[in-house]
Amino acid sequence: MQSIKSRIINFILRNRHLLRLKLKKPVFDFNSSIDDFRRECEEGAAKYGKIPDGVLVTGGEIGGIKAEWLVPAGAPADKIIMYVHGGGYVSGSCADHRGFVARFAARCGCTALTYEYRLAPEHPFPAAVDDSVAVYRALTASKYSPADVIIAGESAGGGLTLALLLALKKNGLPLPAAAVAISPWTDLKCEGESYRTKNKVSLAPLNSWIVFAKYYAGTFEPSNPLISPLYGELSGLPPILINSGADDELYDDGKSFYLKAKAAGADISFRSGEGMVHCYPLLAPMFPEASEAMDEIVEFIKEHSGRSVRPATAASNRL
Repeated sequence: MQSIKSRIINFILRNRHLLRLKLKKPVFDFNSSIDDFRRECEEGAAKYGKIPDGVLVTGGEIGGIKAEWLVPAGAPADKIIMYVHGGGYVSGSCADHRGFVARFAARCGCTALTYEYRLAPEHPFPAAVDDSVAVYRALTASKYSPADVIIAGESAGGGLTLALLLALKKNGLPLPAAAVAISPWTDLKCEGESYRTKNKVSLAPLNSWIVFAKYYAGTFEPSNPLISPLYGELSGLPPILINSGADDELYDDGKSFYLKAKAAGADISFRSGEGMVHCYPLLAPMFPEASEAMDEIVEFIKEHSGRSVRPATAASNRL
């Protein structure tokens, strides 16, 4: 049974437009300002940006891309979480994810790296994938072996995490130890049933995913597996954990990817958060369901940290 605490918090999040004295949930279209959306995301994240004690944040570049290292006290020097931020491919930065990723790194007891892949609509596909491959190459060309790396991300970052695995496989590069995708966006055709059934109860502005998908895909077909990993060939991937809130437009994206990957023989797990909203584990420890989901993610990362994964073979390099 869903906890009372989660019901209250989820209700407030779904109806936060009322706090702004607006009776209706905002609607996104191609006239909506991306700059305003980015600013709102940054301002919202700033409220939760406190860095836990003992976590050192260091800025810099990796592979020519702006990045931050978030290092908890006592973290092993040879393990790292490559964290892929969300934001619909049109927003997101090291700054607006700093607080969450710092807490995440502290929970895992492991260094995390965030980076700023180029954003649409200024930089549509394949910019985000190319930048992510460049960061992974730079990581694994330094002191980290692929078995030392776990890739994790939420929302569009969760989809990009899975697309990155397919890009690495396509290029015959060694795969990371494991991957975590929280509420991943895997179908930019937006054809899952939850886009219709959960549109009004989800956290995102109405129709925003449709707009973001067009901005990101640009001139490419959204069914391209490196845009929408749901349409990829999903065998030969490392262990994956997917978490999706059932009251989210992207719920079917996570579930459908899980079912297809499972059928392809992948080592993959799926947690369905009944009554939960988009990326609800990020809300831990605000209510029990978020804490339980985050505990599972942390345990998964600890279990697979350092696990050896063989490079993709020539036979499995297809998308």
